[in-house]
Amino acid sequence: MIPTNATEEVTVAEQKNLNKVPFKTSVRPYLIVAPALLATIGIMIPFFMSVFFSMTDRDFRRATYSFIGLRNWIDMFTSEHFWHAVRVTAVYAFFSTGFALILGLGVALLLTSIDNKFSKILRVMLIFPLMVAPIISTLIWNLMLNNSVGIIERFLNIFGVFNFPWHAGHGTAMMTVVMIDVWVNTPFVIVLVMAGMQSLPKSPFESAKIDGGSAWFNFRRLTLPLLKPYIYVALLFRLMASLQEFSIIFGMTSGGPGNTLMNISLTAYNRGFRFSAIGDSLTYVLFLWVVIFILAKQIVKRWRVAQLTATGRIDE
Repeated sequence: MIPTNATEEVTVAEQKNLNKVPFKTSVRPYLIVAPALLATIGIMIPFFMSVFFSMTDRDFRRATYSFIGLRNWIDMFTSEHFWHAVRVTAVYAFFSTGFALILGLGVALLLTSIDNKFSKILRVMLIFPLMVAPIISTLIWNLMLNNSVGIIERFLNIFGVFNFPWHAGHGTAMMTVVMIDVWVNTPFVIVLVMAGMQSLPKSPFESAKIDGGSAWFNFRRLTLPLLKPYIYVALLFRLMASLQEFSIIFGMTSGGPGNTLMNISLTAYNRGFRFSAIGDSLTYVLFLWVVIFILAKQIVKRWRVAQLTATGRIDE
């Protein structure tokens, strides 16, 4: 017969063995977090370096530099070129994002409501612009809009329009690059909204059909509220991309004619790589980062509310 004390010692030892976590299990959470931690470190190091160099007179033409505090920031906010770049960036982002969302939503609703072979072919064709790099699309459009050999110029000649300025005119340059941006990026909105349409519940629409709800009523009271989370996602990505747009404007006019299309990204590029003033250039980049961060935070906040509303967890 085993003594009572011995039995208690065996029980305590068994309990310790049960509570002991295997090495692989204890290390697993750290292995899962490690890639995210490395990515964060890789992002934060250049970010803090940018903040530091924005307060220096760092120049590619010199090996040495000195700390100058907020002088670059003060010069930026008092510069007419900066405020012109802000206006160009805001106008470009507003129109390119707005037209892409409106056209994308309209085309997605139309393709979803029509189910035939033609609509299926259109769904495939509308994705083609997403398969081409924006700079390549810009060069193709530049060729098509050429007044000498452009196919669009030849088409306009039929209606008596000759030598339309397009990107060569101060009044039409913004329209031209926005048109190209909408052509390139609207398919992204279409795909996103169509994916949202496929995930919508059927019962509310069936009930509205039985009650005799009109198409406008169904769109305004059912489709649009349920699609709001997807629309906010499209708005977030398109707005962030259009605010920092570089390739389309650079490929079409390099910011011209004159400085008509010199947005914040192109202004920062010119100051950093053409004039070698990297410290001055970084102030523009960081200002754009702050603007995008604030707008993205507000959009995400509204996306969360729309998500909860669409799932019925809160009232609109």
